[in-house]
Amino acid sequence: MNRIKKQVSRTMLTARMVDTMKPGEWASTSLGGRGTGTLEARALQSGAIAFYFRTTSEIGQRVRVAIGTGIRFDDAKKQAAELSLRYQRGDRDLRKALEIEQRERERERKATEAASRATKETDIANRTRTLGALLTAYADQLTRDGKASARSVRAELTHHVREAWPKLWATPIDKLNTDDLLAIVALPVEHGHKRQAEKVRAYLRAAFAAGMKARHNAAALPALRDLRITANPARDLTPIAGANRSRDRALSLSELRAYWHRIRKEPDHATLRFHLLTGCQRVQQLARAKLTDFNADSQTLRLLDGKGRRFEPRQHHVPIIPAALDAMHTMHGGLAGPHLFTLTSGASGTDYSGLFKRVGAIVDAMLAADELPGGRFTVGDLRRTVETRLADAGVSIETRARLQSHGLGGVQARHYNMHDYLAETRAALETLHRLLTGSGAKVLPMRRSKA
Repeated sequence: MNRIKKQVSRTMLTARMVDTMKPGEWASTSLGGRGTGTLEARALQSGAIAFYFRTTSEIGQRVRVAIGTGIRFDDAKKQAAELSLRYQRGDRDLRKALEIEQRERERERKATEAASRATKETDIANRTRTLGALLTAYADQLTRDGKASARSVRAELTHHVREAWPKLWATPIDKLNTDDLLAIVALPVEHGHKRQAEKVRAYLRAAFAAGMKARHNAAALPALRDLRITANPARDLTPIAGANRSRDRALSLSELRAYWHRIRKEPDHATLRFHLLTGCQRVQQLARAKLTDFNADSQTLRLLDGKGRRFEPRQHHVPIIPAALDAMHTMHGGLAGPHLFTLTSGASGTDYSGLFKRVGAIVDAMLAADELPGGRFTVGDLRRTVETRLADAGVSIETRARLQSHGLGGVQARHYNMHDYLAETRAALETLHRLLTGSGAKVLPMRRSKA
């Protein structure tokens, strides 16, 4: 049986009348005469009242626009009056117009939510994409790649940026400019530490450059790549004048022999003897060497030279002459620590600081004994001295370069000249030993052995 819709016509519908409506009953009232529309009310089975604004189309069909359910009568009447005014002003298809407005409100709501999410993401990025995050990721990548400088780079950046400038360390990368970075570099200069300032400048520049390259490099550390670095504000930082003062101190033969005389016997000086008798190899490379890097058959030590822009360290083989082998055994004192170049019987490798202190103590003693007319010298000066004295003894520049592993980055050295130079470098070290022991200061130039 079809339900019969109960229609109650009211000339002036009131809130009291609405309250007396029974489920299924309709009631309506004109909003002001012909052409103004009608406010309708319907009582639902739930007891709530649904309100509508009704008009008549041009072809005589009734068109209802829902106003709301469960709202106050006065509010429904007010909304109906607003719709009536729009209708009288020519907005005849109110349903379509309201749908368009609803879609626009929804679009604006989504846009507002998207803007809010973007703001939150920016806030998160500002907390994570900071100068500190970049410098940490850069140092982590150096460590991962086995770069010898990784430890010192991290220490310098921690001291000169994180500790000295905590706010800049936490500053978002996109808000940094060259002036901010200049302040970091300028501080050590103001304290008279130009060399430290130049190091920090170089590290800052390298960190931003590494971040830019990481964006398109699948092999880069993910933490560095995720920072999405697009600019290098450290690029325009001017090098510090006078920071890289070149040293030219080389011990004379008599000074070198005096140094050897002081280290040649004492067990505690075995590390100094090994350093000198291997041609003063780079301390960082020696410190990483393990006993397994020594080849007893060929009497050579394999070092890994990661200096420069190499992705993989170059293997550098150093001949070990008998006197150096004795020093190596003495360093370990019969114990089985894994590190070859050591002050702790192999428990750890000897870093530059440890060697610097040992050499410094010898220098102090030599100065007190008037054995150094040329003044103090450093570990680096010893390396320069070895090359200088070998050059005086007639050792070729190519052999000296091979012995100390420098200047070997050219195309010819990397791809064409496959000669290992072990015979030449071994002879050079034997020449060095003879110079130290005073059994001859001059040798004939060596001929390359036939391949």
